Amino acid sequence: MNIQEVVESCRSVASNIAAPAADAIDRDARWPEESLRALQQNGLGGLVVPTRFGGLGHGLFGLALASEELARACSSTSLCFGMHCVGSAVLAAKATSRQAERYLAPINEGQHLTTLALSEPGTGVHFYFPQCTCRVQPDGGLVLSGEKSFVTNGGHADSYVVSVARPDLAPDAGGRFSCVVVDRDAPGTSWGGNWKASRLRGNSSRELTLADVPLAADRMLGEHGDQLWYVFQVVVPYFLTAMSGTYLGIAQAAYDLCRDSVASRRHDHSGRGVAHSPIVQHRLGTMWARIARTRTLLHDAAARGDRGDEDTLPAVLSVKAEVADCVNEVVGDAMSLTGGRSYRRDGPLPRLLRDARAAHVMSPTTDLLRQWVGRALLELPLLAD
Repeated sequence: MNIQEVVESCRSVASNIAAPAADAIDRDARWPEESLRALQQNGLGGLVVPTRFGGLGHGLFGLALASEELARACSSTSLCFGMHCVGSAVLAAKATSRQAERYLAPINEGQHLTTLALSEPGTGVHFYFPQCTCRVQPDGGLVLSGEKSFVTNGGHADSYVVSVARPDLAPDAGGRFSCVVVDRDAPGTSWGGNWKASRLRGNSSRELTLADVPLAADRMLGEHGDQLWYVFQVVVPYFLTAMSGTYLGIAQAAYDLCRDSVASRRHDHSGRGVAHSPIVQHRLGTMWARIARTRTLLHDAAARGDRGDEDTLPAVLSVKAEVADCVNEVVGDAMSLTGGRSYRRDGPLPRLLRDARAAHVMSPTTDLLRQWVGRALLELPLLAD
C-alpha cells in the first residue's frame, strides 16, 4: 500500500465511520472501537512496522498524514490509532524473531492492537523515569510491580509496552531503566475506572496496576537498560508525530467549519455576506497560514526522522510545541469568527476547543519541549540538571 492509498484509506474510515460517531464518542466517553477495527481491516494496523517484518513501513511521515486525516473527523480515533502505531514502532525497533512472530505478525494482519504504558501518577511529565519495578528471577523471568497512568487504549489493547526500573541497580546506573511488553490477560494486572475527562474523551486513558505480574524473559524489549534509548530514539519521535498530526487535524477541522460558516452567513438587515468583511478575510487568511506553516514543519520533521538526518532532533521536538500553539490559536479564532451560535454545548467547535486545550499539557509538555530544543541546540544532554 503506497502513501496515497494510506491517505485515501484513512479518509474513507474518517468520513464513513469516525465522523458520524464523533459527537457520540465525545458525549459518552466511548472508546472508538468501530473506527479502529475498520483501520485494522483496511490493512493499516502495520502502518509503521518496517517492511522487513511484513509491515507497510511508512514511518513518521505516514503516521503524520494518517493522524491528521483521522483527527479532522474524530480526535479520539486519531489519538488511539496513533498510540497503537507508537507501540508498534517500539515493538519493532529491536524485535527478536519470537517477538516479531508473537506481536508484529498479528499487528500487520489487523488482529492485534498495542499501546504504551509509560506515565505514572508520581512522576508527572518525567515519564522517562519510571518507578514501576522489574525484579529479575533466578531463572531469568521478570516480576513487575507498580502503577501506570494515562494508558491510552487502556483495557482494550492486546498488549502494553511498559517502562520499568531495576531496584537491584543504583538509581544513577545507566542500565536501570528497561522496557517490557505485557499481554492484556497477564495475571496480576488490573484497571482503574473508566476515563472521565473534559477532553479527548474517547481515548480510554486509564490507570493500570501491576501487582507482581510474572513475565517470561523474552518479554524484555532489547536489553536491560535500553529504556532511555527507546524513549528518545523511538517513543519521542513517533509520539510527537502522532500527537502533532492529531492536533493539526483538529486545527484543520476548526478552520473548515469556520470558513464554511462565514462563507454562507448573511446579515438580515443589510443582506451583505459576512465573508465581505475585511476583518473576517484577514483573520481567516491568518488561520490558513498558521496551519500551512505548521504542517510544513511537521512534514519536514517527519521526513528528516525517516531519513535519519543528524539535525532531526530540534525539528521533531519543536513540532508538537508549535502545533499546540497553532491549534489553540486557530480554534479560538474559529469560535470568535463564527459568533455566539458556535458556543452551543452540542456543537462541534466546543468539542474541538476542549480537545485542543490538551495539546499543551500532554507530556512532553510545551514548556519541556521548548527546554529540550534549547538544550539540543546548545549540544547539552536533554536530561541533565
